[in-house]
Amino acid sequence: MTPEAGFWRTRRVMVTGGGGFFGSFVVERLRALGAPHVFVPRSREYDFVDPEAVRRAYRDARSDIVIHLAAVVGGIGANQKHPGAFFYRNLMMGAQMMEQGRLHGIEKFVAVGTVCSYPKFTPVPFKESDLWIGYPEETNAPYGLAKKMLLVQSEAYRQEYGFNSINLLPVNLYGPRDNFDLETSHVIPALIRKCLEAKRAQAPTVTCWGTGAPTREFLYVEDAAEAVVLAAERYGRSDPVNLGSGSEISTRDLAEQIKKVTRYPGELVWDASRPDGQPRRALDTSRAAREFGFTAATPFSVGLERTVQWYLDHGGGRS
Repeated sequence: MTPEAGFWRTRRVMVTGGGGFFGSFVVERLRALGAPHVFVPRSREYDFVDPEAVRRAYRDARSDIVIHLAAVVGGIGANQKHPGAFFYRNLMMGAQMMEQGRLHGIEKFVAVGTVCSYPKFTPVPFKESDLWIGYPEETNAPYGLAKKMLLVQSEAYRQEYGFNSINLLPVNLYGPRDNFDLETSHVIPALIRKCLEAKRAQAPTVTCWGTGAPTREFLYVEDAAEAVVLAAERYGRSDPVNLGSGSEISTRDLAEQIKKVTRYPGELVWDASRPDGQPRRALDTSRAAREFGFTAATPFSVGLERTVQWYLDHGGGRS
């Protein structure tokens, strides 16, 4: 199922975080569907922790639909280093964006959360009904809980004000334009960069974090953008919806695939003194298929090849 151009040609849309990795694909999809006004507030002009900046963004955008993607994000290391900043900034941005959306009478607010909101020991595959059975994995709990408050706010605002907001929970995304900074990146871009740089330097080994035992699910960024646009158009309840690919892979197998795609000839060494993060992570994606017809289309091997090629085309592995 694909979005309908006729729907988007009559809507003004604000996409927070629209200049970032994920947001840039959402913006491109909306424009391809003929959305006449897609407003992308830049962080240097609109700090969404500042209430006045949020009000000003709404005045400038005059939007019918708001897709809130802006977030302070990073891998395990970044979450461990900045738990306070990750909690405060994400909490304040989300709460204020939704409140001002209500006050401005927008048609719909699309809150994009995170799989990190799930409890550490959620049964696999993660079902939306399991979101409240325990505490998130400790290394990213502050971020996950801050984003989880969007779900509480959405349900409360629908109950009291009849405010139309939806909540989407994507798994880890990957693809072209990802963040390849080793200090803040997630596992796929980090391993791609490590392997390519080690290949260039003829280094005999690449060190990977943890034991390699945890599992993860990944969603190609263009598929995720399609899911968000479909949900914005067709979904109308506050019940959260998982967005994923339906495929689980261990971090060890992931690293081996990246080694193969990058053609790195050395060996992978696992540093078990580094945290593994959540033991398993894979989603039940049946609600997204049922409610708005989304199923992921890009095979993992294809998405990984595209990601590596994009990084190479943009200077990756040369330093």
